[in-house]
Amino acid sequence: MTVQSAQPTDAARLLYEARRTAVPIQPLTQTNPNMTVSQAYSVQRSNMARYLADGHVLRGHKIGLTSAPMQELLGVDEPDFGYILDNMVLPDAANVPIAAFCAPRVEPEVAFLMRAPLHGPGITIGDVLAATEAVAPALEIVDSRIADWRITLADTIADNASSGAVVLGEWVPIGRAPALPETTATLVINDVTVATGAGTAVMGHPGAAVAWLANALAMYGTTIEAGEFVMSGSYTTAMFVAAGDRASATVSGLGSVSVSFE
Repeated sequence: MTVQSAQPTDAARLLYEARRTAVPIQPLTQTNPNMTVSQAYSVQRSNMARYLADGHVLRGHKIGLTSAPMQELLGVDEPDFGYILDNMVLPDAANVPIAAFCAPRVEPEVAFLMRAPLHGPGITIGDVLAATEAVAPALEIVDSRIADWRITLADTIADNASSGAVVLGEWVPIGRAPALPETTATLVINDVTVATGAGTAVMGHPGAAVAWLANALAMYGTTIEAGEFVMSGSYTTAMFVAAGDRASATVSGLGSVSVSFE
């Protein structure tokens, strides 16, 4: 069996089952050290197609590895991306069973709700802002179906960019939103501030991350559609959470959002 054909198929099956059971697997690159980024995205898209066939609905997209520390950790120089399905979207102040995840962490972000499609290449920050209807404070619950977060770039891409769920706050019309690079996000767990970060941490401007995504998706013939939303990337490092924890994020000028883990 060739690496190009059988192993990506096997990887998709393993990740699908790991997400269903919340039982992590060993790194894919442990048995397939030559897995390429292209093959990893093929694994990701294979599982997205399977979830859509199961009846789920694509609601949006997520961008990962937007900060310099995370890129340095994995030895890469650009972000990655994944998809967000309807069953991954949680309301503000949701209560979530910790057992639904393998090893969850939380990150504060800004979500962009699109009123017009974005189809790269050549998308700029200006294009993103012009196509945006509203932005919202958000928490991403990142999770890894790879045991102990022992991931390489190919592992996390195949695993849908280590997605778990997203918690969305109140949408603020883009015309009333502050200048996003000037905003600050504060991450609080159990009433203790654990991290803060600036909007400039997200590729200099959260809108730059959305532009990058639109241009990257164009290579796969995909458009960010009107009505979809984009998680633009974390302002801070990701912090682990456990049963009994309550996490909240506040983005200056946008508001707050929270989630509790049972």
